[in-house]
Amino acid sequence: MKPVIALVGRPNVGKSTLFNRLTRSRDALVADLPGLTRDRHYGEGRVGERPFLVIDTGGFEPVAKEGIVHQMALQTKQAVAEADIVVFIVDGRQGLTPHDKTIVDFLRKSGRKVMLVVNKAEGMKYTSVVAEFYELGMGDPYVISAAHGDGVTDLVEECLDAAFAQRPADQEELAPAERGIKIAIVGRPNVGKSTLVNTLIGEQRVIAFDMPGTTRDSIEVPFERDGKHYTLIDTAGIRRRGKVFEAIEKFSVVKTLQSVSEANVVVLLLDAQQDISEQDAHIAGFILESGRALVVAVNKWDGLESSDRDEIKIDLDRKLDFLSFAKTHFISALKATGIGPLMKSVDAAYAAATADLSTPRLTRALIEAVEKQEPKRKGSTRPKMRYAHQGGQNPPIIVIHGNSLEAIAEPYKRYLEKHFRDTFNLVGTPLRIELRTGKNPFARTQK
Repeated sequence: MKPVIALVGRPNVGKSTLFNRLTRSRDALVADLPGLTRDRHYGEGRVGERPFLVIDTGGFEPVAKEGIVHQMALQTKQAVAEADIVVFIVDGRQGLTPHDKTIVDFLRKSGRKVMLVVNKAEGMKYTSVVAEFYELGMGDPYVISAAHGDGVTDLVEECLDAAFAQRPADQEELAPAERGIKIAIVGRPNVGKSTLVNTLIGEQRVIAFDMPGTTRDSIEVPFERDGKHYTLIDTAGIRRRGKVFEAIEKFSVVKTLQSVSEANVVVLLLDAQQDISEQDAHIAGFILESGRALVVAVNKWDGLESSDRDEIKIDLDRKLDFLSFAKTHFISALKATGIGPLMKSVDAAYAAATADLSTPRLTRALIEAVEKQEPKRKGSTRPKMRYAHQGGQNPPIIVIHGNSLEAIAEPYKRYLEKHFRDTFNLVGTPLRIELRTGKNPFARTQK
């Protein structure tokens, strides 16, 4: 699982600036979901070959009792619960404040590893900027400038080293053949994820409640079905037994992101007895952005009237039309109906995502597509596509080479995608088309 770093601190200490630095100005994965405020953002970062998730939080008031400040505090507390490492940011120019001390008191009780970071330290001597922060009793502070990037890489490397050091070293690693296809079952709360997991593995292995503070556990559940090996990974409810606490919220964005990133195939579980919500669409967007193979399962299908079923199918086509590449199954996890066809689609989606597409076959398919419909001219030139080859798997990437390909519009790219899908039966996986225009060797001599 990717390590999770939460950025915590009082308002205006530079949390969002550091967040943007860590995610390299990529658009944050914003969870616009019920129970979440706009002040908690999720993004992905990478240092060298090590990826991680980072959470940006709002200004933290741990003792707030009501209003928007209280809601923001709840979101920050949830971020701390989800994190492997908490980066506590203070302002080197304003110095230590009583507010900082209050936050430290909360963080000490959280049980998380905390890195004290003094931001806005550009142009200041280390000894003078950190002296008063030793009063917090958190060891040597890290001094950075989020705006200029000074010290940020070293900080992240320290965070990742600490995160991996906390993980158990005695976990047995299954051989790839025993692990099989890794499946993540994701969806909003109470759609039946735990029931489906129990049905697949044939026992009451999954606890149906969740509690904050356990999201760091990387738990894989291997099982066998019809002679094939599979592994279910870190889905909601797969937790060690323990006391039940009231969760700050029932839906963990980190959990979903981690499950999707670790999976070969994602099963997006929807509730037939509830409308498809914005939350469902956001989860689907996470999956699509990750490029993972996908199967859609609509649970609690039993007992619905025929007219209700028709309405649900229309709603699916309208709200999740961007997932048209994926197979949809209507199931009852409780009664175990529709599970066989669902697993067949999981196998097919994995096969499509990892398909080996030879250059001659891809080039022939490209020629056939162009013969059926040529790309439109742009001005006096018409794009010319010469050959295609595979540029990656999971998801499949098809790289097309030619001249003036920058003139190809999105509708024609969608046409090519559909043609390749139909030709190679790529069902259940996103497909990405990359266009590369060859350089004109005579460009320098032309006037």
